[in-house]
Amino acid sequence: MKIIPLPIVLKRTLALASLLTLPVAVTNAADVSKPIGPTAKGNDATIVGEEAAVLTQAPNVPPPIKRTHSTKITVKLEVREVIKRMAEGVDYLFWTFGGDVPGSFIRVREGDLVEFTLANHPTSKMPHNIDLHAVTGPGGGAASSFTAPGHSSQFSFKALNPGLYVYHCATAPVGMHVANGMYGLILVEPRSGLPPVDREYYVMQGDFYTSGKYGAEGLQSFDQEKAVAEQPTYVVFNGGVGSLVGDRALTAKVGETVRLFIGNGGPNLVSSFHVIGEIFEHVYQEGGVIPTQQQVQTTMVPAGGSAIVDFKLEVPGTYILVDHSLFRAFNKGALGMLKVSGPENLLVYSGKEVDAVYLGKQAEAGSEAEKRIVALQAQMKVAIEADPKIAGLTRDIQIERGKQVFMQTCFVCHQPSGEGIPGQIPPLAKSDFLMADKHRAIRGVLFGQSGEMTVNGKKFNAVMIPFNTLSDLEIANVLTYVRNSWGNSGDAVTIDEVRRIRSEAPAPAPASEKFE
Repeated sequence: MKIIPLPIVLKRTLALASLLTLPVAVTNAADVSKPIGPTAKGNDATIVGEEAAVLTQAPNVPPPIKRTHSTKITVKLEVREVIKRMAEGVDYLFWTFGGDVPGSFIRVREGDLVEFTLANHPTSKMPHNIDLHAVTGPGGGAASSFTAPGHSSQFSFKALNPGLYVYHCATAPVGMHVANGMYGLILVEPRSGLPPVDREYYVMQGDFYTSGKYGAEGLQSFDQEKAVAEQPTYVVFNGGVGSLVGDRALTAKVGETVRLFIGNGGPNLVSSFHVIGEIFEHVYQEGGVIPTQQQVQTTMVPAGGSAIVDFKLEVPGTYILVDHSLFRAFNKGALGMLKVSGPENLLVYSGKEVDAVYLGKQAEAGSEAEKRIVALQAQMKVAIEADPKIAGLTRDIQIERGKQVFMQTCFVCHQPSGEGIPGQIPPLAKSDFLMADKHRAIRGVLFGQSGEMTVNGKKFNAVMIPFNTLSDLEIANVLTYVRNSWGNSGDAVTIDEVRRIRSEAPAPAPASEKFE
């Protein structure tokens, strides 16, 4: 794996910048100068007054613009390099516009004169700039906004073209800056505005390339080789796994019309954006302001591109947002929720809502489980400090983490209740077979099983594929979970036990020694 040291990146970036003649006002962050060159304000009678832009962090969107005239609008955006959560137990050094990924949502009106100030926080290690696809002019503002740490730059542009546009850092190496989270959306509303809706949300997809594999804990670094090969470790909405699930889910009510402003920062992948259980009534393809399609199931959002979708909610339930390249959704993080409350409408949909069929790891083991893990870890730390011999809470943490592995890998066959499928998949709930031999259970997960077995007095003849791609920790956790759920009670499975059995060659065993 090739990791580019930041000093080398900085040297290359400054060398490139020295070749450019930058028409830019660069100052200390506390002293922003006037923009260089003429602005449109003095020559454009259509500009009336001045106001500060309302900036919001995802998934929130600034309110629609009510004024009917063009104005000078000031936008102030700060670059920060911050360590934030990528997934449970996984941290990453994000480079951000506004402190979060994606960057702040900017909303202006067609015809506005935008005075843009980009500040680079003094703690940053890298220079940065911004390329706004809404800008008409070379580089989209990139040359005029190249900003060293502890400085700020200012430039102005006329919002000539309505639409939903991506902005991103364009400092070399551009791919690395974007891959670290430097992107966001700016909406230039048409003069006549967009059709009114009840709720608007901001969702932006991005692909991330970490040195460790998916779920590897600790602070992860950027992996250049994975990025060049376009093999992301994570594909996520709004900067992290689980950022739109559980108590962080989007919300709405039956009868409301929802508008999603969707962006794709990339840097590499095209998104196949889909909401499970809904049809997009209007799609503004590629971020335009005229709806070009109606009644659409899935819309493509290119890297560095956007789309706007509207849909009316007819029935309550939890609707799942995915990149329909489905391994990205269920195995890399591109999954969110829209929770809709209100009365049932049996004429539209009479079935029972079952979130878990679609959710994978983000099902009932979503953000609430993560909170439970944090709480248990805190309890364990306090207990250990009082008595170093106490480590009894470790099993509870294993159970919570194992639940997440189960909901990612096992629940479709074995069901969230552990009841299995009658006549086909034996139950894990209150299973005499499961609890009779812990090591047999470990072998079953590692090496797979087949043949006849008797579970709770009933015969089954099924095949279980090996799950040896799971880590030793994941197998220990998931087996500890199933051995302590649905009426089962047993001791924890340890990493050492899994590691020892993994080292064994999977010798054939009679059916009575197999576990499903």
